[in-house]
Amino acid sequence: MRTRITEMLGIKHPIVQGGMQWVGLAEMASAVSNAGGLGILTGLTQPSPEALQKEIDRCRDMTDQPFAVNLTILPTIKPVPYAEYAQAIVDSGIKIVETAGRNPEPFLPLFKSAGIKVIHKCTSIRHSLKAERIGCDAVSVDGFECAGHPGEDDVTNLILLPLAAKRLQIPFIASGGFGDGRGLAAALAMGADGINMGTRFMVTKEAPIHEDVKHAMVNANELDTALIYRSLSNTARVFRNSVAEQVLDIEARPGATKFEDIQPLVQGTKGKELFEQGDLDRGIWSAGMVVGLIDDIPSCEELVARIVADAEAIISERLTALMQA
Repeated sequence: MRTRITEMLGIKHPIVQGGMQWVGLAEMASAVSNAGGLGILTGLTQPSPEALQKEIDRCRDMTDQPFAVNLTILPTIKPVPYAEYAQAIVDSGIKIVETAGRNPEPFLPLFKSAGIKVIHKCTSIRHSLKAERIGCDAVSVDGFECAGHPGEDDVTNLILLPLAAKRLQIPFIASGGFGDGRGLAAALAMGADGINMGTRFMVTKEAPIHEDVKHAMVNANELDTALIYRSLSNTARVFRNSVAEQVLDIEARPGATKFEDIQPLVQGTKGKELFEQGDLDRGIWSAGMVVGLIDDIPSCEELVARIVADAEAIISERLTALMQA
């Protein structure tokens, strides 16, 4: 399949791995890139800009295909030296960056001067149009189905993607709810140039997380996610476990929710420990509604090949047959 995204990024298949905290390591990114998609290292998973440079070098030792780095710009309890991370990305010779969170405009001159293609993750059409105006090369349109932060508009990809196709000039990737060939075919039909998958790539052989976490997502259905932080206007979709339920109970109490009331439950280090130890109630982890479509743990190569083959069959056989009927 050739799309504007495959041409722009130099990849074989229009499938991009989402940037995921604690998951976007060299093992994950290289496996996706070797399978013909675009693997992404998560910049802030690394504790320092210097550590990120080492992880980039490690990934290069594992693949000779294009891969990207994600830089998520969000308010944090502990200040993050974003400018130093951005410089480390440039110094490492990376040519594709996925930005997310706040406006990436302050970093665009640096990235552009280094010949870097910038894909910005957006949860609304208005933010997608802003990203286009400030000079992003592409956007990743994140629907309400997605893992992590879906924004506050609650609009699904069935609406967002046709709107993006109608109003954007730059290429865009469909993100949120994708995990199989039907999803890829549908995204392309709605005008997207590819798909972004986070949760689905977590449930692969190469994903650097405990097998018990992967099996929990295999056994889950489409109702096994929860929306937390809604009371704080910072909605996040996570896997529904006992910790997520505790957060929901606190948010449901009368009066305004204070972040300090839930902070001990949602500390990022607990999520990291959960992935390492397999204790499903150690903390929270991001997971999309697509868990309802996941029923196996393939290699990245097997998964990407299957998605592409299924999408091609749907497009060339089922849809073509409907036109000929």
